[in-house]
Amino acid sequence: MTKEVFWEQWFPRMVEWRRHLHMNPELSFQEKETSAFIASRLQELGLEVKTNVGGHGVIGILKGDKPGKTVVLRSDMDALPIEDGKSCEYKSKVQGVMHACGHDGHASMLLGAAAYYSTYPEEVQGEIRFMFQPAEEVCPGGAVEMIKDGALEGADVVYGLHLWSPFPVGTAASAPGPLMAAADEFFIDITGRGGHGGMPHVTADALVAGAALVMQLQTIVSRTVDPLQPAVVTVGTFQAGTAQNVIASTCRITGTVRTFDEHTRVLIRERIEHMARTVSETYGTEASVRYLVGYPTVVNDEAETARFFRTAPKVFEAEQVMVSPKLMPAEDFAYYLQEIPGCFIFVGAGNPDKQAIYPHHHPMFDFDEDAMRYGAKLLIEMVSSYQNGE
Repeated sequence: MTKEVFWEQWFPRMVEWRRHLHMNPELSFQEKETSAFIASRLQELGLEVKTNVGGHGVIGILKGDKPGKTVVLRSDMDALPIEDGKSCEYKSKVQGVMHACGHDGHASMLLGAAAYYSTYPEEVQGEIRFMFQPAEEVCPGGAVEMIKDGALEGADVVYGLHLWSPFPVGTAASAPGPLMAAADEFFIDITGRGGHGGMPHVTADALVAGAALVMQLQTIVSRTVDPLQPAVVTVGTFQAGTAQNVIASTCRITGTVRTFDEHTRVLIRERIEHMARTVSETYGTEASVRYLVGYPTVVNDEAETARFFRTAPKVFEAEQVMVSPKLMPAEDFAYYLQEIPGCFIFVGAGNPDKQAIYPHHHPMFDFDEDAMRYGAKLLIEMVSSYQNGE
Protein backbone atom coordinates (compact mmCIF):
# COMPACT_ATOMS: atom_id res chain seq x y z
CA MET A 1 0.00 0.00 0.00
CA THR A 2 1.38 3.41 -0.96
CA LYS A 3 1.43 6.18 1.63
CA GLU A 4 -1.10 8.15 -0.41
CA VAL A 5 -3.52 5.22 -0.39
CA PHE A 6 -2.95 4.74 3.33
CA TRP A 7 -4.05 8.27 4.13
CA GLU A 8 -6.99 8.05 1.72
CA GLN A 9 -8.21 5.05 3.68
CA TRP A 10 -7.34 6.05 7.21
CA PHE A 11 -7.94 9.80 7.42
CA PRO A 12 -11.74 9.36 7.11
CA ARG A 13 -11.50 6.92 10.03
CA MET A 14 -9.63 9.51 12.04
CA VAL A 15 -12.49 11.92 11.40
CA GLU A 16 -14.99 9.26 12.49
CA TRP A 17 -13.05 8.62 15.68
CA ARG A 18 -12.83 12.31 16.44
CA ARG A 19 -16.55 12.86 15.91
CA HIS A 20 -17.45 9.85 18.05
CA LEU A 21 -15.33 11.24 20.88
CA HIS A 22 -16.76 14.72 20.36
CA MET A 23 -20.30 13.39 20.69
CA ASN A 24 -19.43 11.37 23.79
CA PRO A 25 -17.19 13.57 25.95
CA GLU A 26 -16.17 12.73 29.49
CA LEU A 27 -14.80 15.03 32.17
CA SER A 28 -11.37 14.75 33.78
CA PHE A 29 -10.89 11.61 35.89
CA GLN A 30 -14.13 10.19 34.41
CA GLU A 31 -12.88 9.00 30.99
CA LYS A 32 -14.00 5.37 31.39
CA GLU A 33 -15.81 4.99 28.05
CA THR A 34 -13.27 7.12 26.19
CA SER A 35 -10.52 4.88 27.52
CA ALA A 36 -12.41 1.74 26.47
CA PHE A 37 -13.00 3.14 22.97
CA ILE A 38 -9.33 3.97 22.49
CA ALA A 39 -8.17 0.62 23.88
CA SER A 40 -10.48 -1.20 21.43
CA ARG A 41 -9.09 0.73 18.47
CA LEU A 42 -5.50 -0.05 19.53
CA GLN A 43 -6.34 -3.74 19.94
CA GLU A 44 -7.88 -3.78 16.46
CA LEU A 45 -4.58 -2.42 15.16
CA GLY A 46 -2.75 -5.33 16.77
CA LEU A 47 -0.87 -3.35 19.41
CA GLU A 48 -0.07 -4.52 22.91
CA VAL A 49 -2.43 -2.51 25.12
CA LYS A 50 -2.16 -1.48 28.75
CA THR A 51 -5.24 0.00 30.40
CA ASN A 52 -5.95 1.71 33.73
CA VAL A 53 -2.53 3.35 33.68
CA GLY A 54 -2.54 6.11 36.28
CA GLY A 55 -6.33 5.97 36.35
CA HIS A 56 -8.08 5.79 32.97
CA GLY A 57 -4.86 6.07 30.98
CA VAL A 58 -4.20 3.80 28.00
CA ILE A 59 -0.87 2.89 26.38
CA GLY A 60 -0.48 1.10 23.07
CA ILE A 61 2.92 -0.50 22.56
CA LEU A 62 4.52 -1.40 19.26
CA LYS A 63 7.97 -2.98 19.19
CA GLY A 64 9.95 -3.27 15.99
CA ASP A 65 12.15 -6.13 14.87
CA LYS A 66 15.14 -3.80 14.82
CA PRO A 67 16.76 -2.62 18.07
CA GLY A 68 16.56 1.05 18.87
CA LYS A 69 15.26 3.81 21.09
CA THR A 70 11.87 4.08 22.83
CA VAL A 71 9.73 7.01 21.75
CA VAL A 72 6.62 8.08 23.69
CA LEU A 73 3.84 9.93 21.86
CA ARG A 74 1.29 11.51 24.17
CA SER A 75 -2.31 12.60 23.72
CA ASP A 76 -4.80 13.86 26.28
CA MET A 77 -8.47 12.82 26.11
CA ASP A 78 -10.62 14.61 28.71
CA ALA A 79 -13.37 17.14 28.03
CA LEU A 80 -14.56 20.31 29.78
CA PRO A 81 -17.70 21.28 31.77
CA ILE A 82 -19.01 23.50 28.96
CA GLU A 83 -22.31 23.27 27.06
CA ASP A 84 -21.68 22.65 23.36
CA GLY A 85 -23.11 25.63 21.50
CA LYS A 86 -22.51 24.35 17.95
CA SER A 87 -25.16 23.11 15.56
CA CYS A 88 -23.54 20.20 13.72
CA GLU A 89 -23.99 16.47 13.26
CA TYR A 90 -21.30 15.68 15.82
CA LYS A 91 -22.49 18.02 18.57
CA SER A 92 -21.95 16.72 22.10
CA LYS A 93 -24.69 14.40 23.35
CA VAL A 94 -23.76 15.03 26.97
CA GLN A 95 -25.41 18.04 28.55
CA GLY A 96 -22.94 20.50 29.97
CA VAL A 97 -19.86 18.63 28.71
CA MET A 98 -17.91 19.13 25.49
CA HIS A 99 -14.50 18.79 23.89
CA ALA A 100 -13.71 22.50 23.80
CA CYS A 101 -9.92 22.20 23.61
CA GLY A 102 -9.26 19.69 20.83
CA HIS A 103 -8.44 16.64 22.95
CA ASP A 104 -10.76 14.54 20.78
CA GLY A 105 -8.59 15.52 17.83
CA HIS A 106 -5.40 14.78 19.74
CA ALA A 107 -6.57 11.25 20.50
CA SER A 108 -7.60 10.70 16.89
CA MET A 109 -4.25 11.95 15.56
CA LEU A 110 -2.42 9.55 17.85
CA LEU A 111 -4.66 6.68 16.76
CA GLY A 112 -3.86 7.64 13.18
CA ALA A 113 -0.14 7.43 13.93
CA ALA A 114 -0.70 4.03 15.56
CA ALA A 115 -2.56 2.87 12.44
CA TYR A 116 0.36 4.01 10.30
CA TYR A 117 2.96 2.06 12.26
CA SER A 118 0.76 -1.02 12.50
CA THR A 119 0.60 -0.89 8.67
CA TYR A 120 4.34 -0.26 8.27
CA PRO A 121 5.90 -2.04 11.30
CA GLU A 122 9.18 -2.42 9.44
CA GLU A 123 9.75 1.32 9.99
CA VAL A 124 9.89 0.88 13.77
CA GLN A 125 13.38 0.76 15.22
CA GLY A 126 13.01 0.07 18.90
CA GLU A 127 9.67 0.81 20.56
CA ILE A 128 6.85 3.32 20.18
CA ARG A 129 4.42 3.98 23.03
CA PHE A 130 1.14 5.60 22.10
CA MET A 131 0.10 7.16 25.40
CA PHE A 132 -3.45 8.42 25.97
CA GLN A 133 -3.56 10.45 29.16
CA PRO A 134 -6.62 11.33 31.23
CA ALA A 135 -7.27 14.51 33.19
CA GLU A 136 -5.12 17.16 31.58
CA GLU A 137 -7.62 19.91 32.33
CA VAL A 138 -7.82 19.62 36.13
CA CYS A 139 -4.98 19.76 38.64
CA PRO A 140 -3.21 17.67 39.81
CA GLY A 141 -3.67 16.25 36.29
CA GLY A 142 -3.15 12.80 34.87
CA ALA A 143 0.51 13.03 33.86
CA VAL A 144 1.89 12.63 37.38
CA GLU A 145 -0.07 9.43 38.00
CA MET A 146 0.90 7.97 34.63
CA ILE A 147 4.55 8.63 35.40
CA LYS A 148 4.13 6.96 38.82
CA ASP A 149 2.56 4.00 37.03
CA GLY A 150 5.63 3.52 34.85
CA ALA A 151 4.51 5.14 31.59
CA LEU A 152 7.99 6.54 30.95
CA GLU A 153 10.09 3.65 32.25
CA GLY A 154 12.91 2.93 29.81
CA ALA A 155 11.74 5.69 27.46
CA ASP A 156 14.22 7.99 25.71
CA VAL A 157 12.13 10.87 24.39
CA VAL A 158 8.54 12.18 24.46
CA TYR A 159 6.57 14.26 21.95
CA GLY A 160 3.16 15.87 22.25
CA LEU A 161 0.98 17.92 19.91
CA HIS A 162 -1.75 20.44 20.60
CA LEU A 163 -4.20 21.53 17.92
CA TRP A 164 -4.26 25.30 18.16
CA SER A 165 -7.08 27.28 16.56
CA PRO A 166 -5.35 30.70 16.88
CA PHE A 167 -2.87 29.40 14.26
CA PRO A 168 -4.22 28.66 10.75
CA VAL A 169 -4.45 25.12 9.48
CA GLY A 170 -1.32 24.13 7.57
CA THR A 171 1.04 25.68 10.12
CA ALA A 172 3.07 24.37 13.05
CA ALA A 173 4.95 26.11 15.83
CA SER A 174 7.15 25.42 18.80
CA ALA A 175 10.11 26.97 20.61
CA PRO A 176 13.06 25.82 22.68
CA GLY A 177 13.04 26.34 26.42
CA PRO A 178 9.99 27.74 28.27
CA LEU A 179 6.91 27.52 26.06
CA MET A 180 3.82 27.40 28.29
CA ALA A 181 3.35 28.92 31.71
CA ALA A 182 3.28 27.39 35.14
CA ALA A 183 -0.24 27.62 36.57
CA ASP A 184 -1.19 28.06 40.21
CA GLU A 185 -4.53 28.73 41.89
CA PHE A 186 -5.48 30.71 44.98
CA PHE A 187 -8.55 30.67 47.22
CA ILE A 188 -8.94 33.52 49.72
CA ASP A 189 -11.63 33.49 52.42
CA ILE A 190 -12.24 36.75 54.30
CA THR A 191 -14.20 36.68 57.54
CA GLY A 192 -15.71 39.78 59.12
CA ARG A 193 -18.76 40.72 61.21
CA GLY A 194 -21.97 41.02 59.29
CA GLY A 195 -24.87 43.22 60.22
CA HIS A 196 -27.52 45.69 59.15
CA GLY A 197 -26.79 47.70 56.03
CA GLY A 198 -27.86 50.86 57.86
CA MET A 199 -25.47 50.30 60.75
CA PRO A 200 -22.04 49.74 59.18
CA HIS A 201 -20.17 51.17 62.16
CA VAL A 202 -20.82 48.04 64.24
CA THR A 203 -19.70 45.63 61.51
CA ALA A 204 -16.52 44.56 59.75
CA ASP A 205 -17.51 44.41 56.09
CA ALA A 206 -15.97 41.38 54.38
CA LEU A 207 -17.23 42.54 50.98
CA VAL A 208 -15.47 45.91 51.19
CA ALA A 209 -12.29 44.23 52.40
CA GLY A 210 -12.52 41.78 49.50
CA ALA A 211 -13.09 44.55 46.97
CA ALA A 212 -10.04 46.41 48.26
CA LEU A 213 -7.98 43.24 48.07
CA VAL A 214 -9.02 42.58 44.47
CA MET A 215 -7.74 46.02 43.50
CA GLN A 216 -4.50 45.55 45.41
CA LEU A 217 -3.85 42.19 43.73
CA GLN A 218 -3.80 43.99 40.38
CA THR A 219 -0.63 45.83 41.44
CA ILE A 220 1.45 42.68 41.99
CA VAL A 221 2.47 42.27 38.37
CA SER A 222 2.71 46.00 37.60
CA ARG A 223 4.65 46.99 40.73
CA THR A 224 6.38 43.90 42.11
CA VAL A 225 7.33 41.64 39.21
CA ASP A 226 10.34 42.37 36.99
CA PRO A 227 8.85 43.92 33.81
CA LEU A 228 10.99 41.55 31.73
CA GLN A 229 9.36 38.49 33.33
CA PRO A 230 5.94 37.47 31.92
CA ALA A 231 3.34 37.01 34.64
CA VAL A 232 -0.43 37.09 35.11
CA VAL A 233 -2.55 37.37 38.25
CA THR A 234 -6.24 36.95 37.45
CA VAL A 235 -9.12 37.10 39.92
CA GLY A 236 -11.75 34.79 38.48
CA THR A 237 -14.52 34.78 41.10
CA PHE A 238 -15.77 37.08 43.87
CA GLN A 239 -18.55 35.85 46.12
CA ALA A 240 -19.99 37.92 48.97
CA GLY A 241 -23.28 39.09 50.36
CA THR A 242 -26.84 37.79 50.48
CA ALA A 243 -29.10 40.85 50.29
CA GLN A 244 -28.99 44.56 49.42
CA ASN A 245 -29.42 45.67 53.04
CA VAL A 246 -27.11 43.15 54.72
CA ILE A 247 -23.41 43.73 55.30
CA ALA A 248 -21.50 40.59 54.33
CA SER A 249 -19.76 38.60 57.01
CA THR A 250 -17.77 36.49 54.54
CA CYS A 251 -16.17 36.88 51.14
CA ARG A 252 -14.43 34.38 48.88
CA ILE A 253 -11.98 35.34 46.14
CA THR A 254 -10.43 32.83 43.74
CA GLY A 255 -7.99 33.22 40.91
CA THR A 256 -5.05 31.95 38.93
CA VAL A 257 -1.38 32.85 38.62
CA ARG A 258 0.69 32.24 35.46
CA THR A 259 4.48 32.54 35.40
CA PHE A 260 7.56 31.25 33.56
CA ASP A 261 10.25 31.99 36.12
CA GLU A 262 10.39 30.09 39.43
CA HIS A 263 11.58 33.14 41.38
CA THR A 264 8.63 35.13 40.05
CA ARG A 265 6.29 32.26 40.91
CA VAL A 266 7.42 32.24 44.54
CA LEU A 267 7.39 36.04 44.76
CA ILE A 268 3.79 36.31 43.57
CA ARG A 269 2.62 33.70 46.05
CA GLU A 270 4.30 35.58 48.90
CA ARG A 271 2.73 38.87 47.79
CA ILE A 272 -0.76 37.38 47.56
CA GLU A 273 -0.52 35.89 51.03
CA HIS A 274 0.92 39.12 52.49
CA MET A 275 -1.69 41.35 50.82
CA ALA A 276 -4.56 39.14 51.92
CA ARG A 277 -3.43 39.37 55.52
CA THR A 278 -2.62 43.09 55.68
CA VAL A 279 -5.58 44.37 53.64
CA SER A 280 -7.97 42.30 55.72
CA GLU A 281 -6.47 43.65 58.92
CA THR A 282 -6.95 47.21 57.64
CA TYR A 283 -10.69 46.60 57.42
CA GLY A 284 -10.98 44.72 60.69
CA THR A 285 -11.42 41.35 59.04
CA GLU A 286 -9.36 38.18 58.84
CA ALA A 287 -8.18 36.28 55.76
CA SER A 288 -7.08 32.73 55.12
CA VAL A 289 -5.32 31.76 51.89
CA ARG A 290 -5.17 28.35 50.27
CA TYR A 291 -2.59 28.37 47.49
CA LEU A 292 -2.46 25.42 45.09
CA VAL A 293 0.82 24.97 43.26
CA GLY A 294 -0.21 23.59 39.88
CA TYR A 295 1.51 22.54 36.68
CA PRO A 296 5.13 23.61 36.15
CA THR A 297 6.37 25.48 33.09
CA VAL A 298 6.52 23.50 29.85
CA VAL A 299 10.23 23.58 29.01
CA ASN A 300 11.12 22.09 25.64
CA ASP A 301 14.44 20.32 25.17
CA GLU A 302 16.75 22.35 22.94
CA ALA A 303 17.88 19.40 20.78
CA GLU A 304 14.39 17.98 20.33
CA THR A 305 12.99 21.37 19.40
CA ALA A 306 15.76 21.69 16.82
CA ARG A 307 14.60 18.30 15.52
CA PHE A 308 11.10 19.72 15.12
CA PHE A 309 12.38 22.61 13.02
CA ARG A 310 14.38 20.20 10.83
CA THR A 311 11.52 17.74 10.50
CA ALA A 312 8.35 19.82 10.23
CA PRO A 313 9.15 21.10 6.69
CA LYS A 314 8.65 17.50 5.49
CA VAL A 315 4.97 17.94 6.40
CA PHE A 316 4.36 21.70 6.17
CA GLU A 317 5.54 24.38 3.80
CA ALA A 318 8.84 25.67 5.18
CA GLU A 319 7.49 29.19 5.65
CA GLN A 320 4.59 27.78 7.69
CA VAL A 321 6.86 26.34 10.39
CA MET A 322 7.10 29.06 13.00
CA VAL A 323 8.73 29.93 16.30
CA SER A 324 5.91 30.01 18.82
CA PRO A 325 5.52 32.89 21.24
CA LYS A 326 5.33 32.01 24.91
CA LEU A 327 1.76 31.15 25.88
CA MET A 328 0.09 31.63 29.26
CA PRO A 329 -2.14 28.51 29.13
CA ALA A 330 -0.64 25.60 31.06
CA GLU A 331 -0.09 21.92 30.23
CA ASP A 332 0.78 18.96 32.44
CA PHE A 333 2.96 17.69 29.58
CA ALA A 334 5.49 19.70 31.58
CA TYR A 335 5.87 16.78 34.00
CA TYR A 336 7.04 14.46 31.21
CA LEU A 337 9.64 16.99 30.12
CA GLN A 338 10.99 17.05 33.67
CA GLU A 339 11.68 13.31 33.34
CA ILE A 340 13.04 12.86 29.80
CA PRO A 341 13.88 15.09 26.81
CA GLY A 342 11.06 16.01 24.48
CA CYS A 343 9.16 18.66 22.60
CA PHE A 344 5.63 20.06 22.76
CA ILE A 345 4.31 21.37 19.45
CA PHE A 346 1.33 23.41 18.27
CA VAL A 347 -0.41 22.39 15.05
CA GLY A 348 -2.52 25.11 13.45
CA ALA A 349 -6.22 24.24 13.31
CA GLY A 350 -8.03 27.51 12.65
CA ASN A 351 -10.03 28.12 9.48
CA PRO A 352 -12.71 30.84 9.10
CA ASP A 353 -14.20 28.96 6.13
CA LYS A 354 -15.10 26.10 8.48
CA GLN A 355 -16.15 28.26 11.45
CA ALA A 356 -12.98 27.25 13.28
CA ILE A 357 -12.60 30.76 14.65
CA TYR A 358 -13.49 30.50 18.31
CA PRO A 359 -10.93 30.34 21.12
CA HIS A 360 -10.22 27.24 23.13
CA HIS A 361 -12.63 26.63 26.03
CA HIS A 362 -15.42 28.49 24.16
CA PRO A 363 -18.89 26.88 23.71
CA MET A 364 -18.57 27.30 19.92
CA PHE A 365 -15.04 25.90 19.72
CA ASP A 366 -14.23 23.70 16.74
CA PHE A 367 -11.22 23.05 14.55
CA ASP A 368 -10.47 22.23 10.93
CA GLU A 369 -10.26 18.43 10.91
CA ASP A 370 -7.66 18.57 8.13
CA ALA A 371 -5.25 19.61 10.89
CA MET A 372 -5.37 16.04 12.20
CA ARG A 373 -3.75 14.73 9.03
CA TYR A 374 -0.92 17.25 9.43
CA GLY A 375 -0.55 16.34 13.09
CA ALA A 376 -0.43 12.59 12.59
CA LYS A 377 2.14 12.96 9.81
CA LEU A 378 4.26 15.22 12.00
CA LEU A 379 4.27 12.66 14.83
CA ILE A 380 5.40 10.00 12.38
CA GLU A 381 8.19 12.19 11.01
CA MET A 382 9.39 13.04 14.54
CA VAL A 383 9.56 9.33 15.43
CA SER A 384 11.37 8.50 12.20
CA SER A 385 13.89 11.29 12.70
CA TYR A 386 14.66 10.22 16.26
CA GLN A 387 14.83 6.48 15.69
CA ASN A 388 16.96 6.91 12.54
CA GLY A 389 19.31 9.30 14.33
CA GLU A 390 18.69 12.10 11.85
